[in-house]
Amino acid sequence: MKKILYFGYYLKQLDRPKFRLFLDKVSKETGRSKIGILIDVLYSVFRYNISPLEYFQFHFYRITAAERSGFAGTGYMYEYQLQMNPKGGRAVLEDKILFLDVYKKFIRHRYASLGSLKNSPQEAGKLLAESAGKLVFKHSHGQCGRGIEVLSSEGLTAEKIIARLETTGNDYVEEFVEQHPDIMKMSPSGLNTIRVVTQVTNSRTVDIVAARFRITVNSAVDNLAAGNIAAPINIMTGVVEGPGVYSDITKPDEYNHPVTNTPIVGFQIPFWKETMDMIVAAALLRPENRSIGWDVAITQQGPELIEGNHDWCKLLWQLPAHRGLKQDIEKYK
Repeated sequence: MKKILYFGYYLKQLDRPKFRLFLDKVSKETGRSKIGILIDVLYSVFRYNISPLEYFQFHFYRITAAERSGFAGTGYMYEYQLQMNPKGGRAVLEDKILFLDVYKKFIRHRYASLGSLKNSPQEAGKLLAESAGKLVFKHSHGQCGRGIEVLSSEGLTAEKIIARLETTGNDYVEEFVEQHPDIMKMSPSGLNTIRVVTQVTNSRTVDIVAARFRITVNSAVDNLAAGNIAAPINIMTGVVEGPGVYSDITKPDEYNHPVTNTPIVGFQIPFWKETMDMIVAAALLRPENRSIGWDVAITQQGPELIEGNHDWCKLLWQLPAHRGLKQDIEKYK
């Protein structure tokens, strides 16, 4: 019954145009009939608890049953993250304004909620004074970069900021974070963050599960869902050790940035030790949330937190590795 409920959810959430695009590509690439592929998709959805799109994104059409079993799909991750981050404690990760308040010791940039701006319009002046020419408008419960606006601060006032938030449905604004010059050279279109996944163990130590470089491609946000790429980072050294990958299977892996042509493999993330030290400290601040995907900005002054995710992305985690990584977290259950 549970798998039938999952299947209903997958169908409701399915991006049908993208599914048809992927189906056409795989049929042409493999020479298999679409009916045969669809049967395999249906079998895999129930056998491995993955979504229909994940069948293509995990490349199930060209791997063995043993390799398929290694992938953690949507259903598995939902149950794992619910166990590790119970609903009673994850509010601090679901509400971005609350997150910024609780984890403020790890955050350098200034921010203000819509409510605080209405109560104290002078906060807008402080934001504008330190904005580096841009402000970022967000919603405290936004997902996958949707609804985010990056606007020039020129000509903005407290009244205009409040009006823009109310018009777009966003509810807070923050100072634009200026990234490290080395990362700026990789991609200047948006903030390129580091995703670090941590796991608090039963003995209250912190394991680093994975690290990924989220790289923008002509985008103001760095989410895979927005058409960007992600590359694997060596946890010990902070060196990127593989190409950037898309969640769109029609696009090839990128060894150099497709716009700036900056080499991706071998890129050294600045302030790596400082980043790891910060992440471990952040993970222990609220250890009741045991499994978190942290988004970290690297600035010229060092690392700072952007947000933490209780439902960190299984695609961002596994696609850059080109294999399933379920075994890396099963030991914590």
